[in-house]
This record gives sequence, structure tokens and C-alpha cells, in this order.
Amino acid sequence: MFKPVPVAIGLRYLRAKRRNGFISFISLASIAGIALGVTALITTLAVMSGFQKEIRTRMLGMAAHATVSGYGEPLQEWQRAVRLALADPRVAGAAPYIEKEALISGASNQPAMVRGIDPVQEATVSVLPAKMVQGSLQQLQPGRFNIVLGKELALWLGVSVGDDVIVTLADFRSTPVGGVQTMKRFRVSGIFEAGYNDFDKGLAVVNLQDLQRVLRMGEGVTGVRLKLHDMDQAFDVARALAQKLAGPYRVSDWTQDNANLFRALKMEKTVMGILLSLLVAMGAFNLVSSQVMLVTDKQADIAILRTLGMTPRQVMQVFMVQGSLIGLIGTVTGLVGGIALTLNLNRILQAIERVFGVQLLPEDVYYITGLPTDMQAQDVTVIVLVALTMAFLATLYPAWRAARTAPAEALRYE
Repeated sequence: MFKPVPVAIGLRYLRAKRRNGFISFISLASIAGIALGVTALITTLAVMSGFQKEIRTRMLGMAAHATVSGYGEPLQEWQRAVRLALADPRVAGAAPYIEKEALISGASNQPAMVRGIDPVQEATVSVLPAKMVQGSLQQLQPGRFNIVLGKELALWLGVSVGDDVIVTLADFRSTPVGGVQTMKRFRVSGIFEAGYNDFDKGLAVVNLQDLQRVLRMGEGVTGVRLKLHDMDQAFDVARALAQKLAGPYRVSDWTQDNANLFRALKMEKTVMGILLSLLVAMGAFNLVSSQVMLVTDKQADIAILRTLGMTPRQVMQVFMVQGSLIGLIGTVTGLVGGIALTLNLNRILQAIERVFGVQLLPEDVYYITGLPTDMQAQDVTVIVLVALTMAFLATLYPAWRAARTAPAEALRYE
């Protein structure tokens, strides 16, 4: 099979035994450095992507993909809005809601968001019915003024199922003696655990009609919550629904409601990727050192090749091939190691816990047990390309030095 001379010589240099064993050691260190860097990058970004996915899943299980709400006043024609939304094939579920900030008082006081829901329709837009640990949503019957609390919220209030709480809403009503805050006694009929602190500590749920009566809203609601088959289309679907209703409505989706959180997670992942890329850069610097030493060791060989008619460009290609192959071996080794480590990370974590008798992620402290991973092909591709690019750039200076070798000077003392 035809093989260009620079490639053939570069491959031979890669396999040949070095006269100086230290050069071989530096070459192996370069391979190990690049491999460790690629492995660490793949595993770390997979874990960070896994945490992002886990947080997004838990948050969006309780929050709406999109909402259409009244602009400054209650949404009165919400039944029509729900019908129009369900007629859209992109919508998986739609339900009305009312949200008001409140101060809830039990054994202690705690601010929270009170959400009025229809217990039947709520199951189509959230996983709340499946997150009940005590009681059920079906106990939120109109006129009974029951309330369902998040687990952490119930602990902070010092109440349990069957206890009464006072809900003081951020809403005033006029009386003969002046403005009075709206207050109502509710009985705790259930407790849920969403696995996300913002909901477990900051959300209380009541029946939609009960909250309408307390707030004297008539048939109005805050808006309509939508769950979609593809949450990336949330804003477009909500905007289309608002246009069909033909009125001044406020449209929002999950990316807007939680923009700061997802922006922070993305920034954290980007910064971590840049910092861990320094590990690959360290391997590339080792590659520069090994290649410079190799060029010095092969001065006589370079001079002979030049005497036989090899051009400086071909000499440069010889060492670029040899150095690039070292980078390729390190990158492929790191790729295999990173994928294997990521796929077996939870097993390794469990083994460490068994051997040392510790629990690294205790359930009573962290909502997420184990290390969730989400290895994305795009991340792996970028890591491999960055590693190969660094390795290639590391070969340029040593190869350029080899091309500048003067045959007469190199052979003078041989």
C-alpha cells in the first residue's frame, strides 16, 4: 500500500526505541496527560449536564411549560382559552390557576405562594398528584377550604395533616373601618414532596373556587397553564393562544420564568469546561517538550534525510505526523476512559461508600441521590476536537525547529 515518506518515517519514529529513555518517558507522560484531561472533561461535563437535566425535570414537573395570563386583571374567558389550547396538537394539557403571594401562619409564620387549582385538570399540566406523600388532591373540594402544603413548608410551619393554618393574602378589601388584609383559615388536608426546594418550601395549593371566593374574583382566574409535548415550542404555542383570544394578555414560558437559574447553570458548565481544558493543555505542553527533545536526539537522522534529498517541508511533516499520533492516541484513550467512567460512575460511587463506610450524598441533606449523568454527543465532539487541535498545535514548533536543521552542522561531530 502506498504510504508517503514523511508518514512512514513518522510512524517508524513512533514505534522505534529511543536512545534516550527519558524522551520515551516524556512521550508517555504526554499521552497520559492528554488522556486524563479528556477523561476528566467528558465525565465532569456529563455530570453537570445530568444535574441540569435533573433540576429541569423536577422543576418543570411542577411548573408550567407556558402560561397565558390576564394583563393587569383576571382572565375571565379561561374556559374558552382551555378549549382553544387543547385543540392545538402541540398541547398536552391545559388548566386554569390563580396565584397569590401570602403569609401562612401555623406554629410559626412563613411566606409562600398560594396556588388555586382545579384538582381534576391539574393532573394534565403537572406531576403534583403523583408527588403527594400524605392525603390527595381530591380532598380539595369546593367549599371545604382545605390546603395542601409542601413538605418543607409544613415543617417550617410546624403543622401536619388535620391542623389549621391562617392564610393572609397580599390583597386588601374595603370595609367601613378602612382597608383590611384578606385572611382565611384553611385546614391542611395533604402534603407533597416535589424534590425541588422552591416548591417544597414555597408553595401551598388550594381549590380554585375556594380562592376565587376568598379573593372575590367571581369566575376570573390569573391565567391558564399549558403543558406541551415539546417544551422548546412553549413560547410560540402560548403566543398563538393569546392571539386567538384577541386581547391584552401576558405570555411567558419556562425559559423566561427561570432564565437566571438556567443562565447560571450554563455559565457554570462553560467555566468548568474551560478550566478543565487546562489539563489537556498541560499534556500538550509535555508533548512540546518531548518533541523538542526528540528533534535534538534525531539531529543526525534529520541531516541524513536532508542529504538524501528530503525537503525542509517533508522533515517538518515527519515530526508533525509523529507528534499528532501521540496526541491522537492520548485523545482516543481519554475518550474511551471518559465514556467508561461516566457510564459506571454510580457503581464507583457506591463502591467507595461501601469501602469507606460513608454516604457521600445523604438523602436527608440532598434531594438528588447518586450522580445523574447526561453524556451529550455535542460535548464529547467538542472535547475531542479541542484535544486534537491542542496536540496538533503542540507539534508545530518542534517540527519547525527540525526543518531548520543544517545537515553540515548536525553531522560535524558524528
